[in-house]
Parts: sequence; structure tokens; C-alpha cells
Amino acid sequence: MKISGSTNLVGVIGDPVKHSLSPVILNAAFNKAKIDWVYAAFETPEDKLADAIKGIRALRIAGLSVTMPHKSNICTLLDEVSESSKILEAVNCVVNDEGKLKGYNTDGDGFLDALSHDSGMDVADKKVLVVGAGGSARSIIYSLGKAGAGDVAVINRTKEKGFDAAKLAGPTGRHIEESDMPAFAAEADLVINATPIGMSHTEEKQKFPIEPNLLSKGQLAVDLIYHPISTPWLEELKKRGVEAHGGLSMLIFQAARAFKLWTGQQAPLVAMRKAALKKIQ
Repeated sequence: MKISGSTNLVGVIGDPVKHSLSPVILNAAFNKAKIDWVYAAFETPEDKLADAIKGIRALRIAGLSVTMPHKSNICTLLDEVSESSKILEAVNCVVNDEGKLKGYNTDGDGFLDALSHDSGMDVADKKVLVVGAGGSARSIIYSLGKAGAGDVAVINRTKEKGFDAAKLAGPTGRHIEESDMPAFAAEADLVINATPIGMSHTEEKQKFPIEPNLLSKGQLAVDLIYHPISTPWLEELKKRGVEAHGGLSMLIFQAARAFKLWTGQQAPLVAMRKAALKKIQ
């Protein structure tokens, strides 16, 4: 990578961001595409967000990825936000269009891209169970609704958040009680874990978001966790013959959508995945 006076700068803004895989993935993409762009990490405390956005404008930084805790608060600091970002009240990608900052949310559609890539599934008319109601879950639920999923059930520890997230799917979205979850899980075409349960650095790494014995061959499961590549939950599901995928593809495909928004080019997905795997394995 050669940096010149005309290099376009983009980066990820959040707190913390030192652990982020985005610089590895997107710099690999820029290198493969042979374009004069570079991607950095900007660790920004919440009370400095407004100052940071002023800096983006002043320095003419070409774009941003946005991660926690800024996805919501950044919305009011931008000139324009996409329809999905308005509904979700969250932005994860910013484009600096000649001084006009435009916000987008690529998470949900990135998930659908990843799902199609990994499994070939089209969610239209499918029965889907989403465990969790955080930012990623909300984006996915919204995209599931837009893509025509037939039944989107959400289960969450905090019921109010679960009800609110389920509404994003439109008329096919609903929150279900813990007691109804086993029956729904057994019938679901797709089960998504959008909670931290199973992450290598959490105390809950040996617990399961849903008991594996509720699922069987013919069903599909996705865990949004990408480190480890395969969680204990996914490993148990695979033993039962369930097709199961981790969250790395979603990370790559949402980044690929950001790449396209910034550069106008299709992202080199193979190079992005190879770089990510090299970093985390």
C-alpha cells in the first residue's frame, strides 16, 4: 500500500475500535482493487462525536464506518440519512459527497447478502426466529420484513425491546414468550443468534442462545458472532445435522456494501474474507 497526496481516507469511528477487523478487511479490498484509498480506526469517545464529525468535514475524509456507541447519535449530525437509517435510528456507514454527509445502514441487507452466499436461502415466505433485539438484530429484522419473510418471531430478555424490534418487520413481525420459543424454534426455517452468548471473551461462552436439541436437520442457523469462527452453539448444531454458519460473512458483506457506496465499485469479496481469516485464525 502506497499513500500519496491524493489518497482517499476512510475509517471506522467508535469506542472502542482497536479490536476492529474493518481496517484489515477494507485495506485488503482497496489493495486488491488497486485504488488509492486507505482505511484507519478513529477511537472517539461519546462526548467527542460532534467534534469528530466537524473534523470529518474539515479534513474532507471520504467516508466512515460507524460502530458502537455512535450508530444512533450520529444521525442528527449528518446532512441526510437513508430511509432504513431513519426507521432504525441507526447509521453504520457515512459517505462524504462533496461536503454533504450522507448516512446509510448496511447491516441488515449485508446479512441477507451473506445468507444467500453461505446457504443460498431466499427468506421470502420463510419462518424466522431472531434471538436478541440489539442494533444488529433490529437491522436484520427490518431487512427480513422488506424481503418478504413470512413470519418473523423475536425473543429477547427485555420484552419491551423485543416488541419494539419485532415491529420493524411489519405485519409479519411478532415478539414471542419464552414458553412459546421451543415450538417455534422447532418449526423455523432459519434461527438467528443476535446475542453475545458464545463469544470467546464472555463468561457465557459455554452457554447456548437456544438449546441445540430444539433444532434438527433441514433447518438453518446463523450466529452473528464471528470470533470464534464457529461458536459452541454452532458446533453442537452441526453434530445434529443442522446447517450452521457464523457471522464473518455478514461482517464482510456489510463492509462490501460500504465499499460500493464509497468507491462506486464492486468489492473484492474473496480478498476481504482471506484477510479476515488470516487475522482471526
